[in-house]
Amino acid sequence: MTPPAQTVTIFHNPACGTSRNVLALIREAGVEPVVVEYLKQSYTREQLSSLLQAMGLRPRDVLRTKGDLYTELGLADPALSDAQLLDALLAHPVLVERPIVVSPKGTRLCRPKERVLDLL
Repeated sequence: MTPPAQTVTIFHNPACGTSRNVLALIREAGVEPVVVEYLKQSYTREQLSSLLQAMGLRPRDVLRTKGDLYTELGLADPALSDAQLLDALLAHPVLVERPIVVSPKGTRLCRPKERVLDLL
């Protein structure tokens, strides 16, 4: 009897080159992942909190600092709490660095793209 396939999930933004490259690496390894386009199907608070906990990261660690929105929202302010930053990430999921990949071997922000290889 063949064991069930291990599920790999990628939180993906198709407009992001790194995210597309990580998806390609997963598929080249012979794995067809569950693809969550988080800009269409936004994170829930519980989901994003669980991902952060699994990675051992805080909201600021996955905060995308490129682009105008980061500056417009004043997110560089070191006085902002984790809860406030999490609120901003949930309200504006484009601010979450990508891609985040979940596999039986762990959860990781895969920047640079080669970081996904340890999860496959």
